[in-house]
Amino acid sequence: MAKDKPMALDLAEPAPLPRELAAQYATAKERLGFVPNVLRGYAHAPDRLANFIAMRDGLMASDSGLTKAEREMIAVVVSSLNRCHYCLTSHGATLRRLTGDPPLADTLAMNFRAAGLPDRQRAMLEFVERLTQAPECIEDADRDLLREQGFGERDIWDIAEVTGFFNMTNRLAAATGMEPNREYYDLHRR
Repeated sequence: MAKDKPMALDLAEPAPLPRELAAQYATAKERLGFVPNVLRGYAHAPDRLANFIAMRDGLMASDSGLTKAEREMIAVVVSSLNRCHYCLTSHGATLRRLTGDPPLADTLAMNFRAAGLPDRQRAMLEFVERLTQAPECIEDADRDLLREQGFGERDIWDIAEVTGFFNMTNRLAAATGMEPNREYYDLHRR
């Protein structure tokens, strides 16, 4: 289970916290009630934390043909395929909040094919699975399957970009032994 330390690496948070980092911590505490360990992990490099947050927010909160819930579905499925404990826990909580459907989030974490998704979302997640597990095998036929489900060219780009981002964060969490905050487990269950 989660340890008291945010990760296995011993990277100290700066003291005092730089203004931008303190602002990120305050925003997280206001929104979630705690500071996510991913922020604490990046605290030793506030400039890179700013880049991480900009990329995450650009992908997950910007205008897109994908709903915010669909983007979180991608995060959960990529994290499931990579067995990323931290990201499964944190993005499962976000997906529960966005959908109001804890069983859906939990099912996607275990086996997205058992979730009874509409064909469009299932095709999206099958593409995500292939891109995560065998990126060298992606070909025109894979993109055509997405087009057949109504995804536009920009949507396909967004699917690929969100998939790539979470493959990166999963590997970072694994390499650093990043632990999920205990608070994530109960968030948005009821």
